Amino acid sequence: MSMSEACVILFAIMLLLISSKEAASFQSGSRSILRAVGGENKAVVDYAVDLNSTNFDSVLRDTPATHAIVEFFANWCPACRNYKPHYEKVARLFNGPDAVHPGIVLMTRVDCALKINNKLCDKFSVSHYPMLFWGPPSKFASHGVEPKEEKSEIRMIDDGRTAERLVSWINKHLGSSYGLDDEKFENEHLHSNTSDPGQIARAVYDVEEATAFAIEIILEHKMIKQHTRVSLIKFLQLLAVHHPSKRCRKGSAEVLVNFDDLCPPDMWSPDKQEVVSNGKGMLGNFQICGKEVPRGYWMFCRGSKNDTRGFSCGFWVLLHSLSVRIEDGESQFAFRAVCDFIHNFFICEDCRQHFYQMCSSVTVPFNTSRDFALWLWSTHNKVNKRLMKKEASLGTGDPKFPKVIWPPKQLCSLCYLSHNRRENGTSQIDWDMNEVYKFLTGYYGKTLTSLYKEKGHLGDEVTDGAIVDLVASTNAVVVPVGAALAIALASCAFGALACCWRSQQKTRKPRRSWN
Repeated sequence: MSMSEACVILFAIMLLLISSKEAASFQSGSRSILRAVGGENKAVVDYAVDLNSTNFDSVLRDTPATHAIVEFFANWCPACRNYKPHYEKVARLFNGPDAVHPGIVLMTRVDCALKINNKLCDKFSVSHYPMLFWGPPSKFASHGVEPKEEKSEIRMIDDGRTAERLVSWINKHLGSSYGLDDEKFENEHLHSNTSDPGQIARAVYDVEEATAFAIEIILEHKMIKQHTRVSLIKFLQLLAVHHPSKRCRKGSAEVLVNFDDLCPPDMWSPDKQEVVSNGKGMLGNFQICGKEVPRGYWMFCRGSKNDTRGFSCGFWVLLHSLSVRIEDGESQFAFRAVCDFIHNFFICEDCRQHFYQMCSSVTVPFNTSRDFALWLWSTHNKVNKRLMKKEASLGTGDPKFPKVIWPPKQLCSLCYLSHNRRENGTSQIDWDMNEVYKFLTGYYGKTLTSLYKEKGHLGDEVTDGAIVDLVASTNAVVVPVGAALAIALASCAFGALACCWRSQQKTRKPRRSWN
């Protein structure tokens, strides 16, 4: 092979490398081709969730939303591009951390122009673009649809070509009155927790949110010290075994296994902080309840005002759920784990001190889970009594969710032996403790986890989401297809150079010696 022939070959290979690099930028599952045309423009946040054949079932199966809309479109379709701003206006109401009406409708889209979605779009008999379907999220997962099927729970939206008409269609089918100008926390559809015991099932998502939020607070305020590490470990042990969410149990267990790496004793030293840019240590990069939590909104614990309920409600539900899931032999351990965690990591100073005073007043160890569950219930009611007075005098309570003694008669009439009003206006309640404990175990136990049992989050099998989480938590390096191709072509180029050089060496005459 002559040098000129070798140069031609190398030039061709370099062209292939350059073209493969450009092709790699348009990865499968993205709409980079469309966005590249206007690459100079500032990125606009999309509220609708992009789905494809790899995540379609898992996202729709796992969403806490009651309803779902799936838009099937094609990225080359001008009508689809023109419709996107309308769809996004409606998606703003229901999707994302700033959703006005979260947990009601999950709005998604699928790009049928991508080959990866061909079978998915065929399964739903997509006949035109854009095409919108409505139905329960779980019915979309692992199911196809024939638009003409009258009995199908998945139905085509036949009148949603503008944002106004789509909202009108949703209102007609839900009996709601949503508007495109709705703002956050102006929701007239908040459910009363005292009227429907089944509402607690939606709190399982808030328990996950509260768990992730609690860890976030601990890291933001750098509260993991040498003297607080043990209390965090004990609380994580409690979560790893008895958290009502399987993914939070799994995440807590992974933190425990890698605790010394994620939370070393010197994690807040300057040299350690240089390694992690977010200032939260290695644990700051770990999502204890999975990649989808926190979501940024509350469902059961959502208040009518921005500064009410939320985290405090979700954390109380978490504690009650733990209290009814432990065994008798764990009752004292659970008591100490909860008390020490709040004492060391609850940042509301007044709440922290008041709770720890009630912990310190316990002089006899707990021998049964029933005793601990009833103590926590009684403690929560004492907190509510104290806050009722403060909120009434200051006007700081939630008007739609005022503090009450729990449970109210609407939820557990058998819990009340008698309920009398004293002369000073306070209530005197004689409780049937057996009925109270029965209510607590049912409400914070079976009913709380009923929604997750339906969706398979509490089963023994490993779900797709769990597998993804496991993959995400490893240190494995994933090489993109385009990069792999570039590496392969580069190897060929160097191979060709080597062959060319060896050929030249064989035909080259030996250099004369000066000797």
